[in-house]
Amino acid sequence: MRVLWTPGWIARHAAMLILVTIFLGLGWWQISRAIGGNLLSYAYAVEWPVFAGFVVYVWLREVRRALAGPPPAAAPDAGQAAAPRRPARQRSQAAYDDSDDPELAAYNDYLAWLNANPHASATDYPGRT
Repeated sequence: MRVLWTPGWIARHAAMLILVTIFLGLGWWQISRAIGGNLLSYAYAVEWPVFAGFVVYVWLREVRRALAGPPPAAAPDAGQAAAPRRPARQRSQAAYDDSDDPELAAYNDYLAWLNANPHASATDYPGRT
């Protein structure tokens, strides 16, 4: 229960209370406008409480997740062997011939280099002119 009284959670509780209060107040305001003759306000009078309910739903879901704690690690038992890992899938080369179009071949080389160097910047490409 202590996890729900950290500064971050206190801010979440306050935000939930403020949003629900505002949304219900806006719903009540729309009811008064609808009674005054604004027919569109009947739809808004229903919509704002739905928003408030959604805020409460999300807040409750997050509280339950926080109280449940982190998901348990899927460690294998001591007497049980770990499941074999699947090998990484090898990417095949292009199944088409781009030798007749030098621009397309250069672009495909560039894309292959980007795929082989995922953490590199486009400015690091050695074939850049």
